[in-house]
Amino acid sequence: MAAEPQPKALTRKPLLLNKVEGSQEVVNMAAIVPKEDGVISVSEDRTVRVWLKRDSGQYWPSIYHAMPSPCSCMSFNPETRRLSIGLDNGTISEFILSEDYNKMTQVKSYQAHQSRVIMILFVLEMEWVLSTGQDKHFTWHCSESGQRLGGYRTSAGACGLQFDVETRHVFVGDHSGQVTILKLEQESCSLVTTFKGHTGGVTALCWDPIQRVLFSGSSDHSIIMWDIGGRKGTAIELQGHNDKVQSLSYAHHTRQLISCGADGGIVVWNMDVERQETPEWLDSDSCQKCDQPFFWNFKQMWDSKKIGLRQHHCRKCGKAVCGKCSSKRSSIPLMGFEFEVRVCDSCHESITDEERAPTATFHDSKHNIVHVHFDATRGWLLTSGTDKVIKLWDMTPVVS
Repeated sequence: MAAEPQPKALTRKPLLLNKVEGSQEVVNMAAIVPKEDGVISVSEDRTVRVWLKRDSGQYWPSIYHAMPSPCSCMSFNPETRRLSIGLDNGTISEFILSEDYNKMTQVKSYQAHQSRVIMILFVLEMEWVLSTGQDKHFTWHCSESGQRLGGYRTSAGACGLQFDVETRHVFVGDHSGQVTILKLEQESCSLVTTFKGHTGGVTALCWDPIQRVLFSGSSDHSIIMWDIGGRKGTAIELQGHNDKVQSLSYAHHTRQLISCGADGGIVVWNMDVERQETPEWLDSDSCQKCDQPFFWNFKQMWDSKKIGLRQHHCRKCGKAVCGKCSSKRSSIPLMGFEFEVRVCDSCHESITDEERAPTATFHDSKHNIVHVHFDATRGWLLTSGTDKVIKLWDMTPVVS
């Protein structure tokens, strides 16, 4: 049974800068406007809004545009001011925003999916628009011609989407818990590999092109760091939420991962430490410490005249142990366990105070976060939630 989460006390906190309110439904996605004190948001209420900060200190819409269907996602490219919006009806609509962010002009529309668009990425280097939908399809289009270039059917509806420009690899995470890696050409794609480490669906992906590491968040409350570039097959597990992980962002300059979840938690992980893989859980018919039989081991129970015990696993060594031999709890931050978890008694004695030092900081955003956007140049974090509110945070006390 999982231990009850007990997050560490905060020593550094994000500072709430402002709240943007006014949407009638959930804000599914939003982004900070670079070099401007503004926010772009898309909502379930069918609106696209550009909020600019006024002299009063409040954010008011400079653009309020109603779409024909609920807005499920968006992608904004600051260089071209191209705004791609995914809709509930499967359409992707593209707009160009004016330099003063007071006008948006529609330039193109794609019928990309048969149902709700889940994620969009605009790749300027390739002039591609990548997308996933509830129709279990990944597609990509040419943003110049509007032509569909290709597609791939995933095993389930996909929520996570990332792209590596250098290798043209696309990462697609789906509700089955699987991540699919595809190699894209101009009008074709090939399956590279698939991997699965989550017990729940993949809800978010984040790609670090420098370290060549992929982070996946899941409805199983965990994050896994996959070493793609190192080719060692390393997968590091991070446990810091007590509800599903909704969104991930990475601060490249400080090597810190920011994760947000349905529990309202903002967790900042220090990835500039030597982390350890969690061990595989070992199979055994009896406790690997005291040799007491587990309850399904009828032969040993009969031979030893002992009642079988329930099986547990030590999170540090992976051995199958009974409750008596694993009565202790400990955090193991370098293995990703920021909360206390079950460990066998001998492993508990071997863990030093230095090894228990936290590698993440925790903050309560006080709303159920559905999406985050991090502006590294200013150290600002945007969170949008099911409470229809957008919050802007100064993360420099934490991400520095």
